[in-house]
Amino acid sequence: MAYFKYHIFFCTNRREDGTACCANADAQAMRDFAKQRTKALGIAGREGCVRVNSAGCLNRCGEGPVAVVYPDDVWYRYADIDDVNEIVEEHLLHGRVVERLKL
Repeated sequence: MAYFKYHIFFCTNRREDGTACCANADAQAMRDFAKQRTKALGIAGREGCVRVNSAGCLNRCGEGPVAVVYPDDVWYRYADIDDVNEIVEEHLLHGRVVERLKL
């Protein structure tokens, strides 16, 4: 069994050449929000719970900003804090994939 029930990675990559990247969509702030929200819900950072991490380029920046939840291998595209909150509450808390945000 995995140490964490879910591990979510937020692409926070910045491309210096100006091409599409998740950092341009405030991905770091969205990752920070998810981390804070999982802590507030009591599901963060301990065995059997959730780990929120930043990732380098996940190579889907043209579809981004993106995050991926493992071990479910579910890729999400989000637009704002409400979308991230929905991913946290539905998928990470209740185990229900948010179909409307799936890539």
